[in-house]
Amino acid sequence: MPSSNAYTQYNNSKILTASPSELVLMLYEGAIKFSNIAIVAIEGKDIQKSHTNIIKVEKIIDHLRLTLDMKYPVANDFDRVYEYLSRRLVEANLKKDKEIMAEVCMHLRSMRDTWKEVMRINREKGAV
Repeated sequence: MPSSNAYTQYNNSKILTASPSELVLMLYEGAIKFSNIAIVAIEGKDIQKSHTNIIKVEKIIDHLRLTLDMKYPVANDFDRVYEYLSRRLVEANLKKDKEIMAEVCMHLRSMRDTWKEVMRINREKGAV
């Protein structure tokens, strides 16, 4: 157990010292991870595991939506995408549909990659 505790402490430290943009990146990474776990669980007919991980993705999307700064016009675009993903996640969970989960995961990867690019550009400008 000591190594598990060290890992937990490291992760907590990583989160506590992350910038807001890094936290968003971590949320995207988590949503992708849980989406992949849900897809594997659906393929393996593990209903509970797929449900649990789809709910985790839903909670991450909900958090991303709640933290949007609506004073920026692009936030409305993100809100619409998050709303769409939320609807698809509910549908995927009801049907245990791995194709819908794969679609959601594809969108999440695209958003994560775009976010990484924004972070890179801001770093080069000295903004982050």
